[in-house]
Amino acid sequence: MKYNFDEVLNLSKSSSLKYDFAKEMGVPESALPLWEADMDFRIPTEATEALLNKAKHSVFGYMILDDDYRNAVLNWCSSRYGFNAKPEWIVTTPGGLCALAMAVRSFTQEHEAILIQGPVFYYMFANIISGNKRKIIDNSLVYKNGRYHIDLDDFERKVVENNVKMFILCNPHNPVGRVWTKDELYEMGQICLRNNCLVVSDEIHCDIVYEGYKHHNFTTVHESFLENTLVITSPSKAFNLAGMQTTNVFVANEKLRIKYTAEISNSGLGSLNTMGQTACKAVYEHGREWLSELLQYLKGNLEYMKNYFAEHFPQVKVVEPEGTYLIWLDFTALNLPQNKLDRILFDKADVWLSSGVTFGHQGSGFQRITIACPRKTLEAGLQRICKIKPYLGIFVFQILCSVLGVCFL
Repeated sequence: MKYNFDEVLNLSKSSSLKYDFAKEMGVPESALPLWEADMDFRIPTEATEALLNKAKHSVFGYMILDDDYRNAVLNWCSSRYGFNAKPEWIVTTPGGLCALAMAVRSFTQEHEAILIQGPVFYYMFANIISGNKRKIIDNSLVYKNGRYHIDLDDFERKVVENNVKMFILCNPHNPVGRVWTKDELYEMGQICLRNNCLVVSDEIHCDIVYEGYKHHNFTTVHESFLENTLVITSPSKAFNLAGMQTTNVFVANEKLRIKYTAEISNSGLGSLNTMGQTACKAVYEHGREWLSELLQYLKGNLEYMKNYFAEHFPQVKVVEPEGTYLIWLDFTALNLPQNKLDRILFDKADVWLSSGVTFGHQGSGFQRITIACPRKTLEAGLQRICKIKPYLGIFVFQILCSVLGVCFL
């Protein structure tokens, strides 16, 4: 490969949320962090050079979105997803969660219902919904034979019975890794149209899709969806630019766009970070080869992990991802309460994963792990996870004694 994804970087003492704040988050400082939704890889060389050139300019005043930036974004979406947007549709925000919060505040009122599909990026979605005094409605995904599905009957019933005003779609889905099919998207979109429910499609993971699967920008599924949808995109996940806080939201409906931009402006969030604009433009213009090699590397990491668990810890099942580098691990065969599972991974394995229940109650018995790291780091993490095996019998014994009311030392 042209790019070296095997390089192990020292990311400690860099103010990294992933590496430097374990103690503050109640996690052993020695725990290997494989939890956060960012990568341990250098960004594309061309993006680094663009940022260095910008830094050499030595002037960092206010910037506006120029035609070059908009064209880079539009060309990326058109060439990869057949999404032929217009320049004026682009609304920028400093991050995907900001984009989502602005949509909630723009298009719903207090106590109105917003639908999500758990297990999902629940603690942040829920905070935004409930924090703005809206009502959370959950169309839980169905886990069957190692794969997640949408219960469309439940979806429509929840939308109708709760007069749902907004549906937050996560596609590709974090954490279960589904890339929703065109048929699935069509059915949900039609239900939303029939019931005057706005769709906010979070597609920030859309560039990380594995061979054999295809991401569909929601507005391209059917022409009628265009006027009823906001599409949230960002280079943050695919190119490791989360700290640049650059998000592009596509709003084709002019009335919605005017209302949305007004809410953003009234919140004082109307301009992007200078370096974020520079990085976004650079990766969309020059990052195709890097992304192609990244996907190959991630696929190799995925296969390595699947084979490792199959050989060394077959009770742990890998939920086969169709997209994202965030892999959903099924520990339910261990029959451990979630708090016990979390603590044994911290205290005995010395590894830091994302607890499944942070994505909603449907995540009980699961953990999320990132494979966007050098193979050596992933191998070390898997070896640590396997260290919990000798303790499983002890925990089962403790639980049995607790049920029977037996005390032991």
